[in-house]
Amino acid sequence: MAIQILMPALSPTMEEGSLAKWLVKEGDNVKSGQIIAEIETDKATMEFEAVDEGVIGKILIAEGTAGVKVNAPIAVLLEEGEDASAAEAAPAAAEPEAAKAEAPKADPVKAQAAAPAAAPAAQGARVFASPLARRIAKDKGLDLTLVQGSGPHGRIVKADVEAAQPGAAPAPAPAAAAAAAGSMPAAAAAPAKAAAPAGLSPETVLKMYQDRAFEEVALDGMRRTIAARLSEAKQTIPHFYLRREVKLDALMAFRADLNHALTGRGVKLSVNDFVIKACAIALQQVADANAVWAGDRILKLKPSDVAVAVAVEGGLFTPVLRDADKKSLSALSAEMKDLAHRAKSKKLAPHEYQGGSFAISNLGMFGIENFDAVINPPHGAILAVGAGLKKPVVQEDGSLGVATVMSMTLSVDHRVIDGALGAQLMKAIVEALENPVTMLA
Repeated sequence: MAIQILMPALSPTMEEGSLAKWLVKEGDNVKSGQIIAEIETDKATMEFEAVDEGVIGKILIAEGTAGVKVNAPIAVLLEEGEDASAAEAAPAAAEPEAAKAEAPKADPVKAQAAAPAAAPAAQGARVFASPLARRIAKDKGLDLTLVQGSGPHGRIVKADVEAAQPGAAPAPAPAAAAAAAGSMPAAAAAPAKAAAPAGLSPETVLKMYQDRAFEEVALDGMRRTIAARLSEAKQTIPHFYLRREVKLDALMAFRADLNHALTGRGVKLSVNDFVIKACAIALQQVADANAVWAGDRILKLKPSDVAVAVAVEGGLFTPVLRDADKKSLSALSAEMKDLAHRAKSKKLAPHEYQGGSFAISNLGMFGIENFDAVINPPHGAILAVGAGLKKPVVQEDGSLGVATVMSMTLSVDHRVIDGALGAQLMKAIVEALENPVTMLA
């Protein structure tokens, strides 16, 4: 039986993707687990594997096509011996029951969303299985009507029959997908939609500039996601801001000494490496601030997982440095360079840019003295780092001197961190940066 290959959901928030490249062509034989295409999400380009074996009967979406919805048919897979005309009759993707049913209220943190496996076929009903699965079932003496299929539309594939035991009763079907979908946190179930400016529809804006020369730039997946998440952040998160200046002279001298000592190892520490380490240490010292907002509760994290904003063409990534408090400055520097390099080529895996409780956005390298960063939900805070500049300062003895001073602004989610707690966190970050030797402890 011909079946449709559907656009996969390669991350929890993916709604659509671009079919970057086909690695097979019509008429090619494919095996289960074979990589058949490259799919570009809003953040990365990922490989897509076939879940069953057969022949590519028809490619429905040409490579390079953007904006393909998740679960939309992208190709048709034929069984061995089927004629290409069967591709026209391939069943359409059924609408998941979860989409039809009203999602019940459930615990958004403890529950895990998982699509249920297809229920076994009723006795006498037609069983959809791959030829290889049928052969294995025959050799094992399996009744295919008692096997749950995990392939497209419940089709039984090789892995299903290999895992099944002859004569064993089928496992009970999981709870309805609607219950599972209802248990997902809102942020994981689907990304927030970017709100349109009040009273300014696209048509209205185009009309305003119809007599002016302009170039229209279509929104790609990354820009749509950034627009949606930042709209969500500014509309739903009660931001407040804490500002401090930090004297960098001791850090700059300490950094120069360390870089000289590490010359033979090819390591060159940046000021940003010290900022990452300082924030990671501060999150351990002020543990109540190492937290995220989870809809109806706060999650206090044990490790210091620090995200760092990286500018890429068309947007930005926030790769996460996990357990940053436990890593040396040189290890953090090497890991950050690797993540930033792969972020620029969109080669990060989802687990490398999702998560964390705290983020850093450093525009000091562009000469920006100070700015306010927008919190990346569900993080509890984000630190905006400005440039280090020579400024006149009053010394401890009251005399006037010159010091390298860097401005920092901590944007805080007031639902997660109160003012005094945010002030403690900012104080801990400043103390670490002004006493850099403590970061080696």
